Amino acid sequence: MEQERAKVTELQENHRALSLQLAESKEQELNRRQELNIASDELENLRKKHAREMTDLEIDIQKKDRIIREANEDLRACRCDLEMERSTIGSLKAVLNQQSNAQLTLSAENRSQQAQISILQAQIDAFSCSNGNLALELETKDRQLEELRTEAMENEAVRRKLHNMVQELKGNIRVFCRVRPVLPSDAQPSTRTDGSSTSSPTSPEHLALVRQELTADMTFPDRRHHKEITLWSSSESATGRGRKESYNFTFDKVFEPESTQAEVFEEIALLAQSVVDGYNVCIFAYGQTGSGKSFTMEGGSTDATKGMIPRAVDQVFRVAEDLRNKGWEYKMEGQFLEIYNETINDLLGKDEFDMKHEIKHDPKTGSTHVTDLNAVPLNSPTQVRTLLLSAQSRRSVAATLMNERSSRSHSVFTLRITGTNAGTGECCQGCLNLVDLAGSERLNVSFGSGFGTGVGGGNDKDRLKETQSINRSLSALGDVIAALGEKGEKNDKHIPYRNSKLTYLLQNSLSGNSKTLMVLNLSPLATHLNESLTSLRFATKVNSTTLGTAKKQSR
Repeated sequence: MEQERAKVTELQENHRALSLQLAESKEQELNRRQELNIASDELENLRKKHAREMTDLEIDIQKKDRIIREANEDLRACRCDLEMERSTIGSLKAVLNQQSNAQLTLSAENRSQQAQISILQAQIDAFSCSNGNLALELETKDRQLEELRTEAMENEAVRRKLHNMVQELKGNIRVFCRVRPVLPSDAQPSTRTDGSSTSSPTSPEHLALVRQELTADMTFPDRRHHKEITLWSSSESATGRGRKESYNFTFDKVFEPESTQAEVFEEIALLAQSVVDGYNVCIFAYGQTGSGKSFTMEGGSTDATKGMIPRAVDQVFRVAEDLRNKGWEYKMEGQFLEIYNETINDLLGKDEFDMKHEIKHDPKTGSTHVTDLNAVPLNSPTQVRTLLLSAQSRRSVAATLMNERSSRSHSVFTLRITGTNAGTGECCQGCLNLVDLAGSERLNVSFGSGFGTGVGGGNDKDRLKETQSINRSLSALGDVIAALGEKGEKNDKHIPYRNSKLTYLLQNSLSGNSKTLMVLNLSPLATHLNESLTSLRFATKVNSTTLGTAKKQSR
C-alpha cells in the first residue's frame, strides 16, 4: 500500500508538472497568436499602404498618359500646321486654309458658349429650386409669426387686466410716508447747554450732535413690511411729573430716512404702467416746507437722486417701447403748471404770467384740461428733464423761516399719452399727474410770532398772502377728503371741489376716476414735531378714504 501511495503521489506530481507545462504551452501559444495578430495587422497595414501607393502610382501613370496624349495631340497639331505651311501651292489653298481655320475658331467659340449656357441653365434650375424652398419656409414663418402676434396680443390683454386688478386690490387711493434724513443745513452754529460752542456745521461731529439732540423721537416698529411709524412726545403734567405720549400711524408704505429714490419709485413703478394701459394716475407730494417734497418729486442732478417725475417718465417711455413690438404706437405730450395765489401759471410758456387759464372737465371721458396751456410733444426722457429745468426757473419761490428757498406754489406736471394698436383696433388714453404741493405749515411757523413787527418775514405782506392762499387750498383739499370719506356712508354728500383751484384741478383724480397716491413727506427734526403730527393725521384721513374704481380711458 505504501508503494501504491508513493506511485499515486508520483503520478499526481507528474500530473501537476504536465499541467504547468500545458499552461505554459497555452500561454506561449496565446503570445504567439497575439504576435501573429500583430504581424497580421502590420501585414494588412503594409498591404493597404502598398495599395495606396499602387493607386497613387496608377494615378500618376494616368496623369502621365494624359500628358503624353496631350503631347501627341500637340505634335499632331504641329505636323498639321507644318503640312499647312508646306501647302503653299496656290492662293485657293491659302484661302481654303484660312476659311478652315475660321470655321474651327467659330466652332470652338460655339462649343464654349454652349458650355456656358449649360452652366447658367443649371444655376437657374438650382436657384428656382432654392426659391421654391424659401417661399415655402417664408410662408411657414409668416404663419408662425401671425400666430405669435395673436398670442402676444391675447397675453398683453390678460396682462393689462391682471395688472389693473392688482392695482385695484391695493386700493385706488394710497398713502406713502417718507421721512427725510438730517441735512447739513439743519445743523446751524449754536451753543451747547454747557456753554461750549459746537464745531463746524458741516463737520461729522456736529452732524452727529444734531442727530442726537435735534432729531425727533421717531421709530419704525414694522421691520418686515415697513408700514408703521411711531412718534413720541415728552410733556410735563400739572403735578410736575414728566410723561411721554406715543402716536402710532399706519400707511401703505413707510420709507425711513435711509431710503433711496430708487426704493421709493419701485413702489410707484406699477402706477406708471397703468398710464400706458389707458388709466388716469395722480401722484402728489404733501408735507411742510423743507420736508423733501420737491426732492422726492423732481430729485437731484445725478441718476441716483432722480425724482419721481423723471423716473415715472422714463418708465412710461420704457414700457411704451416694449409694447411697440406688440403693435402699439404711442404719442406723448407734457404740460407743467403752477397754482400761485389761486392763479394758474403756465411753467412751459415763454411770456409773463398774464394769461387767464380755466379748468375744464369732460364728464364723458373723465379727462381734465386747462385752457391755453402749452402742450409740448415728448419724444424722449431727456427732453422731459430739460422741461423740468425750464419750469423750475419760472416757478414761484420765496424765503420763509422754514426753508431758505421755499416753493410757494403747487406745481402739477401732466403727461398725456395716447396709444393705438393697428392690429387689434384698440385705442387708449392715459394721463399722469405728478403734483408737488406747497408747504403745509402754519403762519406762525412760516413767519414767526413777530409778524407785523419786522421779525422774520413779518413785514412782507406778499408772503403772508401766499401762505394764506396755500393754507386755504390745502384746507380745501382736507375738506374734499373728509367729504369723500362721508360720501361712503351718504351717497348724496356734496364734495366741495370748487372751493380751490387745486381741488378743482384734481377733481377727477380724487373722485375715483384715477389711481391716486399721496406721498407724505416728513421732517425728522424735533422742532417740527407738531407739524409732522398734523401732516400724519391728515394723511391718515386720506388713507382711510374709499373711492370708486378707476376706469380705463379709451376712444
